[in-house]
Amino acid sequence: MTLSTKRSTPDFFLIIVTLSLLTIGLIMVYSASAVWATYKFEDSFFFAKRQLLFAGLGICAMFVIMNIDYWTWRTWSKTLVIICFVLLILVLIPGVGLVRNGSQSWIGVGAFSIQPSEFMKFAMITFLSKYLSENQKNITSFKKGMVPALSFVFLAFGIIMLQPDLGTGTVLVGTCIVMIFVSGARISHFVGLGLLGIGGFVVLVLSAPYRIKRITSFLDPWEDPLGSGFQIIQSLYAIGPGGLLGLGLGQSRQKFFYLPEPQTDFIFAILSEELGFIGGSLVLVLFSLLLWRGIRVALGAPDLYGSFLALGIISMIAIQVMINIGVVTGLMPVTGITLPFLSYGGSSLTLMLAAVGVLLNVSRYSRY
Repeated sequence: MTLSTKRSTPDFFLIIVTLSLLTIGLIMVYSASAVWATYKFEDSFFFAKRQLLFAGLGICAMFVIMNIDYWTWRTWSKTLVIICFVLLILVLIPGVGLVRNGSQSWIGVGAFSIQPSEFMKFAMITFLSKYLSENQKNITSFKKGMVPALSFVFLAFGIIMLQPDLGTGTVLVGTCIVMIFVSGARISHFVGLGLLGIGGFVVLVLSAPYRIKRITSFLDPWEDPLGSGFQIIQSLYAIGPGGLLGLGLGQSRQKFFYLPEPQTDFIFAILSEELGFIGGSLVLVLFSLLLWRGIRVALGAPDLYGSFLALGIISMIAIQVMINIGVVTGLMPVTGITLPFLSYGGSSLTLMLAAVGVLLNVSRYSRY
């Protein structure tokens, strides 16, 4: 099945916002990582060059995918999910999966690797979009609608938790829950699932001592300022002195070995320190504009599949942004979540840009 709607130009405003965030990200990755890169690799541009490489690959993927009929993802959704499930299982095999920061989440050779859980997020969005568009009349039934949809989602979540990677798993589940809710599922079902989810979350936290420490450090980081509360405290030390205008680009103090690997999950803290409230607000405005355009594309899509696909992509980005900013500002417990388009990370950056490419293709058919 193919689209009969005439294809128009893509949403150029969406392109401009995405490239603006990417440009800010490239500048901040260099600024945040230069000290650490010089110390570890004797090359201040080490992380910046790698990020630039993946940004180039991601931009190429975005513009290529922008011209691929989004129904193609419907056709290949099952295959994509199966491939991602296989990769998630391979990651868990000793000697195959690479361990970084306590999580066995990567697969690759040497310095170049991919994180299958990142790609599972997109694969699950394509799969769930197909399911919801074909079974919307059954979604109000818990047995016929909700259970089949959630079974694959929680299977993927369970495998990701074996790595363990609670942050990515949370984004995956959160994105899928938003999609199912918008499809017309009963609120009463979500209440029941919410209670089960809270119980499951408590079990996950209690099953790992380091997660308990993250919760307690979130409530009172000063209880263990040199341990579990260290990252939150150092992040707040970065944001606070930034003031209105910041200390100036490249003038961060916290990147001098106070905030661990500031180019990744806590890059927004360095950005706020150097560019101040105005710089941080600009980034949040750009993300808000991205969210607005994404919702606009979803509402104007010519069919249910396009609507769910666009909604899933923009929800994934929005949830990841909210969690990352929440962690950096001390509003949420620490989880390993990157800030889309800004944080250092090849798999995350490439996936986000490719996902925007899909969103842009949907925009070429949207009626708005």
